[in-house]
Amino acid sequence: MALHVDYFASLNSPWTHLGAARLEAMVERHGASLRIYPVDFGTIFPASGGLPLPKRSPQRQAYRLQELERWREHLGIPIHLRPSAHPIDESLAARCVIAVRETIEDRPAIALAHRVLRALWEEDRNTGDRAVLASLIGEAGLDATAIMALGSEERWAERRAGDTQAAIDRGVFGAPSYVVGNDIFWGQDRLEFLERRLARG
Repeated sequence: MALHVDYFASLNSPWTHLGAARLEAMVERHGASLRIYPVDFGTIFPASGGLPLPKRSPQRQAYRLQELERWREHLGIPIHLRPSAHPIDESLAARCVIAVRETIEDRPAIALAHRVLRALWEEDRNTGDRAVLASLIGEAGLDATAIMALGSEERWAERRAGDTQAAIDRGVFGAPSYVVGNDIFWGQDRLEFLERRLARG
């Protein structure tokens, strides 16, 4: 039987971006369903004992850059290690993704989230800027004016808060996290284990 993956993502996360295309291909190969939750890791980190990037020790911040460079070379994905606008305010982009998920369907919501991530990490665009975000929505094949207006509605901020609490309740603590039932796979470097889980059905 095909499985379902709940995908807890940060639209600020290079690790979410590095795993994005492989995740989509993987669920397609196994006929699995996929639903994205662009949750608020600013809320999740303190609830799980983690720290946002600026508050981490210098050693951990330096090691993160080394790892990003290694994965950039390993995967051949030309990311900027230090995007000029990072970290961006991802709240509106996240609300737009949620609005698309809830009013259209999962696939275009995932496509929009991945377009935002690619713009930030590969193209060094300020995805927190409303004009940039509107452009990206259009590039994802959606009606930018309608989705920007929809994403500005307070109900999607409330839904994001609910999704964030649900993530905490399920044990999610980092981005990206791929969850199948009670099995959590944290990080794009755990996609091989996710694939094994999907193959078992």
